[in-house]
Amino acid sequence: MNWKKTISIVPLSAAIVFSGTANFVGAHEGEHSEETTVQTAAVDLRSDLGHLLSEHAYLAVETMRNGANQSEDFEASVNALSGNTEDLSNAIASVYGDEAGEAFKEMWSDHIGFFVDYVNATAENDEEAKQAALDELSQYREDFSQFLEDATGERLEADSLAEGLQMHVNQLIGAFDSYIEEDYATAYKHEREAIGHMHMVAKGLSTAISDQFPEDFDNTKAATPAGDLRADLGHLLSEHAGLAVVAMQNGSDGAPDFDAAANALTSNTEDLSKAISSVYGDEAGQAFEEMWSEHIGYFVDYVNATAEEDEAAKEEALNNLENYRDEFSGFMEEATEGNVQADGLAEGLQMHVEQLIGAFDAYVAGDYEEAYSQAREAYGHMYGAAESLSSGIVMQHPDMFAADMPSEMPNTGLGTPETQSTNALMWTMGAIILAGIVVFTIRQKYSKQ
Repeated sequence: MNWKKTISIVPLSAAIVFSGTANFVGAHEGEHSEETTVQTAAVDLRSDLGHLLSEHAYLAVETMRNGANQSEDFEASVNALSGNTEDLSNAIASVYGDEAGEAFKEMWSDHIGFFVDYVNATAENDEEAKQAALDELSQYREDFSQFLEDATGERLEADSLAEGLQMHVNQLIGAFDSYIEEDYATAYKHEREAIGHMHMVAKGLSTAISDQFPEDFDNTKAATPAGDLRADLGHLLSEHAGLAVVAMQNGSDGAPDFDAAANALTSNTEDLSKAISSVYGDEAGQAFEEMWSEHIGYFVDYVNATAEEDEAAKEEALNNLENYRDEFSGFMEEATEGNVQADGLAEGLQMHVEQLIGAFDAYVAGDYEEAYSQAREAYGHMYGAAESLSSGIVMQHPDMFAADMPSEMPNTGLGTPETQSTNALMWTMGAIILAGIVVFTIRQKYSKQ
């Protein structure tokens, strides 16, 4: 591949994908004053990048594990990962043309290929080949980072770019190595770190792109308080969906990493609860955790009923999910003073249920392509849910999300996903917590009737 030619045609949006920690100096900082909203061109870009980049990390981890296990769904997971690459490439091509899209696709696929080499070498117990794969990733990191610094006129620093890429490599390799060593808790910890890191990448990346091409994004910013809320909700909600799919599959298989997957899903719930507790105390945090965990429990009931071939119990689990959907939607409409409509929320929750159940049923039936198709839909659907929910919250509490409030660039070099999520969400979750407290109050009122 002619890297010099590639750099000349690949747009900035493709070029700084790995730069979660890149130093960026905005030429237009302080010049924007958009309306307080989660729906701007720059925030949309951030959400889209957060979706596809984090999904890449999620699918890459799952595919590497499937490769090690020689699982029956390996090819389907490879196809899902390839579909994610196609989506990223098509997004670039739609703006910058087919040549740029193809160049990006080749670049992006290269680094995935090196991870595949590492998996294959592990399966063959070939330490030399494993090191060769790591060397390829290291060289790729250095070359790619320097080219990007040159291509952007030193707008992005090669050292920071390389640091972000190395973090991505460490997280995926760490998740895979830990899984092979049967240290499943550490494996899922690395997976969550990889997913969370890509959302930090998306924040820095979208900020750089919208600053580099302000007219293309209506002179709006990607990093705003309202944008942070939408991104944080998109991160945790999509991660919930992804981890739920894995936990349900593992439950069906009786996989040795089932407990670790379930614990990762619980940790996702705890991230929201910790943010609430840090502001409103342990009682409010516990109430939220119980409320969120309830619908997860119904999915667990469905998995158990499937294993026992108990159709009545399966139907009961689905009925419980339906009742929860209607109840929760009504509560949220009242809590947000109508800014989030119950009908729309109920429809979204039903789609969430259908996607997770659909992915699970297809997996059990051996239709792995459909299972991963449903899983990808479930993951992506949560970004629409985050947009709707965050929009309603911001409309209800506009002063808390004024565009002139500070929004710090992410620090992806330190902290676990739990720490990052708690710190990042502490102030942005204020509005949703207020709404949540109203929900808890209403819920207690009705439960006593």
